[in-house]
Amino acid sequence: MLGFIRAHHQVSPHAPLVVAVSGGADSVCLLHVLNRLRGELQAELHVAHLDHRLRGAESRGDAVYVAGLARRLGIPATIEESDVSAYHAERDVTLEEAAREVRYAFLAKVAVSIGADRVAAGHTTDDHAETILMHIIRGTGTTGLRGLQPVVGWRASTDGITVVRPLLEVTRKETVEYCRQCRMRPRVDVSNFSLSPLRNRLRHHLLPILQEYNPQIVKALVRTARIAGEDLGILDRETARLWEEVVRRQADTVIIDRAGFPELPSGLQRNLLRRAMEELLGSPMDIEARHIEEMLEALELPAGRRLSLPGGLFFTVEYDRYLLGADPSALCPYPEPCGEFALKVPGVTVVAGWRIETAMSGPGQVVGEEDGFTAHLDADRIGQRILVRTRRPGDRFRPLGMSETKKLGEFMIDARVPRAWRPRVPVVCSGDDILWVVGWRIDDRARVTENTREVLRVRFERVPDSVGEQSAVT
Repeated sequence: MLGFIRAHHQVSPHAPLVVAVSGGADSVCLLHVLNRLRGELQAELHVAHLDHRLRGAESRGDAVYVAGLARRLGIPATIEESDVSAYHAERDVTLEEAAREVRYAFLAKVAVSIGADRVAAGHTTDDHAETILMHIIRGTGTTGLRGLQPVVGWRASTDGITVVRPLLEVTRKETVEYCRQCRMRPRVDVSNFSLSPLRNRLRHHLLPILQEYNPQIVKALVRTARIAGEDLGILDRETARLWEEVVRRQADTVIIDRAGFPELPSGLQRNLLRRAMEELLGSPMDIEARHIEEMLEALELPAGRRLSLPGGLFFTVEYDRYLLGADPSALCPYPEPCGEFALKVPGVTVVAGWRIETAMSGPGQVVGEEDGFTAHLDADRIGQRILVRTRRPGDRFRPLGMSETKKLGEFMIDARVPRAWRPRVPVVCSGDDILWVVGWRIDDRARVTENTREVLRVRFERVPDSVGEQSAVT
């Protein structure tokens, strides 16, 4: 085991290492071996145990047992309990998944509290084989064939930890035998014999059947995982190179270049999409092959289409890019609409999210270049009262350079305004007449011409939403 730990750089010398101990044979064996190797590894061990409050007196007995074991070995311990049933009731996940989420959040908290960045878990070769089978059944794709990894990152809430598995080449039978030889009596979790959880059905029902066809099925699955891992390693390196070319992350949204992405081989597309989901979710646990395939099928869909994915993520198709994130409008340059309001002319109007400045000048005094958030309008053609609002059904205007009016909705489609942005785009109006679709186009009839006598300059500038209510400043 020492060689395995060193080969995979699982333990950092002179650094704290949290050891997750349930009280069962696997985790007790792990703790005992790590304690014996503590000098060679130069490790500072810390035991962590969480009572899930699912088995009453039995789980309380587990906590007492682990506390006593840590005390006898002279290792500090954090023993806590959590109401997993209540957590499960609040979320659309299985009880097994709820227990896992709560447990890893606890382990991450313990790690942060002692300054550790690694947690050792007692997963064995048998767990590895069972996980591969679970991935095949759930359809997690080629990536799932890797099964459990010796070192893996895990994000629980806001805390990120690295999970290491020193026993991954040790069988469950060997951990039981080790405990027997060391005269330790680990706890037995009777819930492990229930056929309700999928993993238990695989362990007690499916694997014995598969062993009738191949007595070495566990070794065969582990060998498959090793080969898949080596092949996927090559794919991962190419994915990392392409990531810099076609993908970028902005806040909690991954942006994918629509021009280059569809031309890539499908294998690379899958790997890039999977990596994007893992970065946002913090774990590959809930990502299935069907989610990746659904995104691949959406690549050629019209702009504005959106897929719902695990973890509250959405895959959104836009005209020149794909977005993956929790909020499709997160990258929108426009704040939430705040109704209709009048502009101070000349002067400054401040409304939640915007600072809007207006100024009058002669045609020869126009200063500043035209841009998406600055417009110069013929003051004689716009009326006395200028309003700002968002689009309404039936809105029409005559985009600059056109001789006929056009529906605003059709203009936004043709101008490739992302669907999530359209309800937020400000529209500057005089009565019912649209003068300017902010960020996109002014009305041709409001343009400055050689006959213009006075020019109205309107400038929109984003400000923090905390500015609050509308105000006007001269």
